[in-house]
Amino acid sequence: MRFFQNQSLVSFNIRMGLIAAALFVAAPALLFADDDEIRYRTEKEIFYRDSEGASELERERCKLDIYFPENLKNFPTVVWFHGGGLKGGNRFIPSELKDQGIAVVAVNYRLYPKVKAPAYIEDAAAAVAWVFENIADYGGSPEKIFVSGHSAGGYLTSMIGLDKSWLEAHQIDADDIAGLIPFSGHTITHMTVREERGIPQQQPIVDDLAPLYHVRADAPPLLLITGDRELEMLGRYEENAYMWRMMQVAGHQQTTLFELDGYNHGGMAHPAHPLMLKFIRRITQAE
Repeated sequence: MRFFQNQSLVSFNIRMGLIAAALFVAAPALLFADDDEIRYRTEKEIFYRDSEGASELERERCKLDIYFPENLKNFPTVVWFHGGGLKGGNRFIPSELKDQGIAVVAVNYRLYPKVKAPAYIEDAAAAVAWVFENIADYGGSPEKIFVSGHSAGGYLTSMIGLDKSWLEAHQIDADDIAGLIPFSGHTITHMTVREERGIPQQQPIVDDLAPLYHVRADAPPLLLITGDRELEMLGRYEENAYMWRMMQVAGHQQTTLFELDGYNHGGMAHPAHPLMLKFIRRITQAE
């Protein structure tokens, strides 16, 4: 393991020989040692957009499922956005996040080519706003809402957490998010957004639809996780490494980067979940 630290900014590069020790230790429940006493329930097909004037596509896609511990109070919540390049995919509750003393909100959003940017980001912001407005009714804490997702879901995570305008449209302050955990997300403008504009995949763009455009010192804690730089999608590790560096330059004090050696883009999510849970525990225990 190579270890770099500047003040409270930490970057890890986890090498092959340390993967088992670093990642596959079972993560205990976040709040209670005896998880047998916790009962979980799932509510499905909840529409999270304003129903007045909603389109047929919004009524079809803008839904979420919430998995939560029904006999706990003030638990953390993870809002989880699926991957699929903004073109495909469906919501699901990651198995590694079940039985952990937390709620998981799995979100669907509209997809290309039926919509184009920024519709995807608008849906993500609306879903997170719904969680802020409703999680207390399920027993969760609005002060312990984390946002995460894989690939396209990681891009959406970073966009709504770093560019405050998307949540401001719902009277939500993005700084109230407890933490952002994008898995292998674009930090440049997403490849599908570039495709919409006729820009080749190999042409990087950093504009207002790029998380990198919105680096700022006062953002929520940020945990960046990617697969192996040699196995990832084109430049994905390097994008995230640059995001880590620019957050540091901007003065952000809580950005962390993990590179998971030996894991490709699709395979990195499984070993990333324990890192997410440790991140959530650290932040919620510090409150």
